[in-house]
Amino acid sequence: MEIAIIAHDGKKAEMVQFLNEHKAFFHQDHITLVSTGTTGNKVESAGFKVKKLLSGPLGGDAQIAGRVAEGLCKMVLFFRDPLAKHPHEPDVLMLMRLCDVHDVPLATNPATALLLIKGL
Repeated sequence: MEIAIIAHDGKKAEMVQFLNEHKAFFHQDHITLVSTGTTGNKVESAGFKVKKLLSGPLGGDAQIAGRVAEGLCKMVLFFRDPLAKHPHEPDVLMLMRLCDVHDVPLATNPATALLLIKGL
């Protein structure tokens, strides 16, 4: 199962902490992580195997949206920073819309992400 992990700059540490707290789940053989570039670097440094795409502002959010549309990505964990401005907000909205269109679970905060992984 491919799970996308994305975190805005102000939430990257929170994403790494979440993954570390649930590493038994994320290290399972049937779980594959894909990520935007900068988040992927942080996650990789924490000891997780992850396929890194472009950085979000350079098209990484759009790449993950494409994977959702193709049926490759089955869940998205996107820790958004709702208090900061993001120049790539149209890509973020497109990703969220495609998750809705393709019925792919999307968590935008740790509480929802926890519910999703517990549901599996």
